[in-house]
Amino acid sequence: MQYQASVNKLTQPLVQYLLDNADKLRLGIETLDNGCTIIDAGIKVLGGLEAGRIITEICMGGLGTVSLSQSSYTNNWPLTVNVHASNPVLACLGSQYAGWSLSHAKYYALGSGPARAMATKVKNDEVVAVEELYGELAYRDSAERTVLVIENDALPPIEIVEKVAAACGVSPDKLTIIVTPTSSLAGGVQVVGRVLEVALHKAHALHFPLENIIDGSGSAPVCPPHPNFVKAMGRTNDAILFAGQVHLFVKGSDEEAEKLANELPSSTSKDYGKPFADIFKAYEYDFFKIDAMLFSPASVIVTAVESGKSFRAGKLDNALLDLSFGA
Repeated sequence: MQYQASVNKLTQPLVQYLLDNADKLRLGIETLDNGCTIIDAGIKVLGGLEAGRIITEICMGGLGTVSLSQSSYTNNWPLTVNVHASNPVLACLGSQYAGWSLSHAKYYALGSGPARAMATKVKNDEVVAVEELYGELAYRDSAERTVLVIENDALPPIEIVEKVAAACGVSPDKLTIIVTPTSSLAGGVQVVGRVLEVALHKAHALHFPLENIIDGSGSAPVCPPHPNFVKAMGRTNDAILFAGQVHLFVKGSDEEAEKLANELPSSTSKDYGKPFADIFKAYEYDFFKIDAMLFSPASVIVTAVESGKSFRAGKLDNALLDLSFGA
């Protein structure tokens, strides 16, 4: 697939908006000695829902629109994150997906956002993307400035900042890193705002041709924050697993569209049936023991655009959502 849009260039106005309106959005801004800009969205400052909404659009590479609204589709949790991507494959997999593993000493985080599309390494004397996914997407971005979003409750050490800048081929003063703790309001919104992304990621895992996904939207309820990291992470996941709704528009046969719809919902996973925090505990907090097919929205519609037929599968589970959210 060939894309002309630069996710890094598209997001710079959004990053600048955060910087210009930091006080209004309750964000903390810090410039490191090497020139890198750190935006704190909930560690030492309050942050909030609106900050999370804008950060979600940054995660989507400027190719998505994110809004907050009141909805009645869940019994007790009306505040909803709505996302739409004009190019869902590039927005979600080429930018939003948290696919860059970053670690130094005891610090570990996953990076998401536009910087992923600029991150390279040398392999067999060839410059290749840090993530193999970009080979499948046939996409690589370049820009003067870049931004990375990290979900963590601590600011990254200077070693990670230097590593990110070097991999992206920019000096640290051209790099902005946004940090969103899972337990913060901003962090919660930006995770729940991945409802469309998890559907795209699962479609990819199911080997559905990515080039056949031409448009998409999704929604999920905003979860109440929790000071405990495991419970906070559990709630953000459960918002999608139990109440996430996604609509994909695809090319190809009706049979392929129907098969995708039937296989997408979270309820198809063997681990479905209890709050994510309980599943995580049962697997002794080993994330990689959890069935990868669990990470998907609760309810999906897949429309085959060439025939006009739509296929539905999955369902909302208000009882499990209430159990997770503490209703």
